[in-house]
Amino acid sequence: MKRKLVPDVPVSFRIEKLSKPFILIFIILLSAQYPRAQELVPLCGADQPERYLPLLKGLRIGLVVNATSTAKGEHLVDFLTGKGVIVKALFAPEHGLRGDADAGEKVDNSVDAKTGIPIFSIYGKINKPTPEQLADIDLIIYDIQDVGCRFYTFISTLHYIMEAGAENKKSLLILDRPNPNGDYCDGPILKPAFKSFVGVDPVPVVHGCTVGEMALMINGESWVKNGLKCNLQVVTVKNYNHNTRFDPPVKPSPNLPNYTSIRLYPSLCFFESTSVSIGRGTTFPFQVIGYPEKKYGDFTFTPQSLKGFEMNPLQKDKICYGEDLRNLKEIPRFTLKYFLDWYKKFENTNEFLTKARWFNLLMGDDLILKQIQTGKSEKEISATWQEELNNYKMVRSKYLLY
Repeated sequence: MKRKLVPDVPVSFRIEKLSKPFILIFIILLSAQYPRAQELVPLCGADQPERYLPLLKGLRIGLVVNATSTAKGEHLVDFLTGKGVIVKALFAPEHGLRGDADAGEKVDNSVDAKTGIPIFSIYGKINKPTPEQLADIDLIIYDIQDVGCRFYTFISTLHYIMEAGAENKKSLLILDRPNPNGDYCDGPILKPAFKSFVGVDPVPVVHGCTVGEMALMINGESWVKNGLKCNLQVVTVKNYNHNTRFDPPVKPSPNLPNYTSIRLYPSLCFFESTSVSIGRGTTFPFQVIGYPEKKYGDFTFTPQSLKGFEMNPLQKDKICYGEDLRNLKEIPRFTLKYFLDWYKKFENTNEFLTKARWFNLLMGDDLILKQIQTGKSEKEISATWQEELNNYKMVRSKYLLY
């Protein structure tokens, strides 16, 4: 018979006899052994090769990827070719295959230096693969980190990839990733008259979907041209729900370097239609607001032509005065506050709003600008899109995976 190391007495009695420091250490060790589900790190679709590699055997693959497309720490192109997967073509969206092209910079057809696989641009004059480019492909894989905004062009690329797949009878496999702005939906719904590459589908500014969920919605709501359906499969994210905070391990694009910039992006992107800088050409883009006049604030920064930021450093080499938003106490959500505040700062609003058409394309509607120009408050303006937003949320709910 084995000896008992601890007398057979009630647990409560034994704990009472222990010292308080020992109890504290015991609780900490116990907590480490049984982490709560919400503390588990999200596992992206690409990081679960056991779920998708068996599907790829013998198939010729086309990849829609960029710098965020990683699997087990490798670029997805390198990971798949290393596993013997037959990759026939690479399709490069905005910012290019490796993610080093600036916003709006032309992406050309080329060849991947590491693998020798041809790269076809789908950003610019051509926004989807051609029938010729898809002729030798059996399956398209889409794996790109999104940030949950309608005008972030990767979901426009998704739409056109689905269209090309449907038209050419090619299946699409999405390796899903969390949405760092996926905990809410807000903003006006895109109106058809304002459809562009910064807004293709009738969704709000902050759409609240992962790429996989967005694809299901595009299919389910027949948003692809002529009501075509894409043969679609999604490899879902593990350990994720829409309230999970997710800070992408690879920056989604050159000017979104961290979580704060990603969360401020839905609100600050509208400054792209103005003469006011939001930090392009600095190491903290989409985290500051400024203009080259001292009356606009004590905080200063100077936009410059930095590597990867060459194309759009508004107010280049000028000292800008304004606001530093890098240490906000609360996690940012979509708001018109910053835009309205700066609109009111300028006596000549035409000096501030230099690209009204671009503002309307980003907003997906021209009503919002008209309301701003007539002096409406944010509360009054946001009230005008609530009914449509609530209808969208009902539609969205049918396609949620998390």
